[in-house]
Amino acid sequence: MTETFQNKHKIFSPYPKYLENALSLTDSNAAIEEITKWQGYMPTELHFLSNLAEKIGIQSILYKDESTRFNLGSFKALGGAYGVLRFIQNKLKAELGRKVEIKDIRNGKYLDYTKNYTVTTATDGNHGRSVAYGAELSGCKCQIYIHAEVSKGRQQAMEEFGAKVIRIQGNYDESLRICIEEATKNNWQIISDTSYEGYTQYPRYIMAGYTVLAHEIAQQLDTKDLPTHIFLQAGVGGFAAAIMAYFWERYPNKKITFIVVEPTLAPCLIESAKLNKLTVFDIQEETMMAGLSCGEPSLIAWKILKAGTDHFMTITDENVPELMRQLAEGVGDDPSIEAGECSVSGLAALIQAKSNVRISEQLNLNKNSRILLFGTEGATDADIYKEIINCSGLIFLDNLENDPNIIKAHARIAIIFTNIPASPPIPFLTSLFILSLRFFSIYFFTN
Repeated sequence: MTETFQNKHKIFSPYPKYLENALSLTDSNAAIEEITKWQGYMPTELHFLSNLAEKIGIQSILYKDESTRFNLGSFKALGGAYGVLRFIQNKLKAELGRKVEIKDIRNGKYLDYTKNYTVTTATDGNHGRSVAYGAELSGCKCQIYIHAEVSKGRQQAMEEFGAKVIRIQGNYDESLRICIEEATKNNWQIISDTSYEGYTQYPRYIMAGYTVLAHEIAQQLDTKDLPTHIFLQAGVGGFAAAIMAYFWERYPNKKITFIVVEPTLAPCLIESAKLNKLTVFDIQEETMMAGLSCGEPSLIAWKILKAGTDHFMTITDENVPELMRQLAEGVGDDPSIEAGECSVSGLAALIQAKSNVRISEQLNLNKNSRILLFGTEGATDADIYKEIINCSGLIFLDNLENDPNIIKAHARIAIIFTNIPASPPIPFLTSLFILSLRFFSIYFFTN
């Protein structure tokens, strides 16, 4: 079941001073100055999806496409690698007793020292790849812990940067527990994108790295075109908090509605919001949106999200494949976009909200709304991406009527029978069978 929860603790004021201890524009500016100097840096595309916006019934949709970021396929390239470089900088400064420039680390000046350092993390894939990238940039060792559900393709992507990858049984939270134990025992530095009591410095660096893409958006838009609504997908909440903090502090006089989106299978933030305290959710089943499968919020991220979020929403996996396919094909003249599983979560939430009169009114979604969505990843595992795209069958967008505020109980469901392979794979046939059953059940129960 999907869910929407209005945050009763939202602060309607400029960015509070106390939150600067979690993340500030000063942190962001330092990260921006460094990351924009990396070899291969260039701003990612901000797509204007006019046809999709018209279909949904709003003024505009902006889609920040991170699928090409440093050829790592994800926004996380900005955070983990920056965190590694800041660790190396701090370590060398303490060891040498003098100021150390990050550019000199990247240029190999301190390789005799850095080759003896080890960084480690737990990951679902994208963050670990970024940490491995940062280790390669700085010349240090890297050991990464992944859980049972992480794909072989994502494991190999980390190993390509020279990381040693250890697969454990259990979920992400279990891999993090083991990572912490091993780091403590071996005196390794954890570079995690989640924070907890006693560990906040490096998650703060990582969140600052994420704000590079928010800075790019600010450069790509006129102030008058800023979004009225920003949908932010969340796992532990670091990305959502970083983007929220940047826009909140940079534009104190602009009213932006922030909606935080999670999978129904991993709703640790909405549960925290309902109880008004950081809450751990026991994940029983993994969502296909692997990067969002987290059961415990980041401590410093939660501080920002608790204060700045207008609404928390959950979405199911059900419509993810078809939305990935819709973006790949493009709606009308909209560009074709390579969107990974997590990248369509904001769009799914937007459609869900716009298709429900009550929720739409709560969020003040209307024909004048300007929406910002984040394509946080591309095909970070090419095989999985192709399988999902080829097997999708439910046309979610077709559930929207000409008046998107109204959805009939017997919503139109279409099954795609085109492009069926000559020898359809089992996953495709299974998907088609399930969707067919659904179609007939809806038909008979609503007519």
